[in-house]
Amino acid sequence: MKAYRIVRQSPVAQKRAFSSTSRRLDSYGFIGLGQMGYQMAKNLRSKLPPSDSIRLFDINKDAVHRLAEEMRTSQAGGASIELAQNAHDAAREADTVITVLPEPSHVKGVYKEIITPDLPQKDRIYIDCSTIDPSSSREVAKLVLTAKQGQFVDAPMSGGVVGATAGSLTFMLGSPNELVPKIEPILLRMGKRVLHCGVQGTGLSAKLANNYLLAINNIATAEAMNLGIRWGLEPKTLANILNVSTGKCWPSEVNNPVKGVVETAPANRDYSGGFGISLMKKDINLAIIAANEAKAKLELGSRAREVYEEAEKDERCKGRDFSVVYRFIGGKE
Repeated sequence: MKAYRIVRQSPVAQKRAFSSTSRRLDSYGFIGLGQMGYQMAKNLRSKLPPSDSIRLFDINKDAVHRLAEEMRTSQAGGASIELAQNAHDAAREADTVITVLPEPSHVKGVYKEIITPDLPQKDRIYIDCSTIDPSSSREVAKLVLTAKQGQFVDAPMSGGVVGATAGSLTFMLGSPNELVPKIEPILLRMGKRVLHCGVQGTGLSAKLANNYLLAINNIATAEAMNLGIRWGLEPKTLANILNVSTGKCWPSEVNNPVKGVVETAPANRDYSGGFGISLMKKDINLAIIAANEAKAKLELGSRAREVYEEAEKDERCKGRDFSVVYRFIGGKE
């Protein structure tokens, strides 16, 4: 394998080399360098000691080489870098493998590529930060366990690209209790909070329950704002009333869908950036699938999914932040 390495030896690391109690070197594999994974990998690498290594892979070769170049020119210290040829190669020598992938099919495909008979036996920890359905996650966990290649945990995150860039993500961890002390320090190099939800799969259950509520609150906020404005209320006045009353929620207070209400909201950038409407459509669909498996009745889920599906197809809304449903329902702009 042709490797791209960045190796820096800091004075601290040099001093440690003469210590009578040498630290065990850790090797990481990082697979998935989309908008979230790209920033997470940067933060992880920068906060690891130079004696550690991290091997990167994504099917988008340009993203891999761009990230490696950013790391190479960074003035900060950090782990050495190698570029892997494929997912199996990224995981082969790793103690910890982190995956950040778009869909359940991608997660299953990557782990089938990794877990093969020629993978060296090792007690690895696999941390999947993708947002997928709990059943698919448990299926992958079983694959890893059956192959005796370590343990697989789910750790979906909240905070978006902004949080990934700032290293302020919140991770919802589904893991056995005994692994939490090992996994938490790794996640805290990429975020600021780790919430242990229970056994494997429960992190995803928590994430999907949260995003289901967010999806519905977002539509309700758009409708309430449009209703009040059409009744003659000034948008900021209405939002201020909602946010000191029982209607207060994240879409009303932080991500308000009406331009001019919250300066930092995507509505002020023609709904660019933020959490894409296609991602919200995906998450609410995963929540509905998981709810059906659990025989949990959802009264609003199907209609909310239809709203996001229809809005995503609308050229005025396509590719924009999910708060663009305000535009989709005919909100005054």
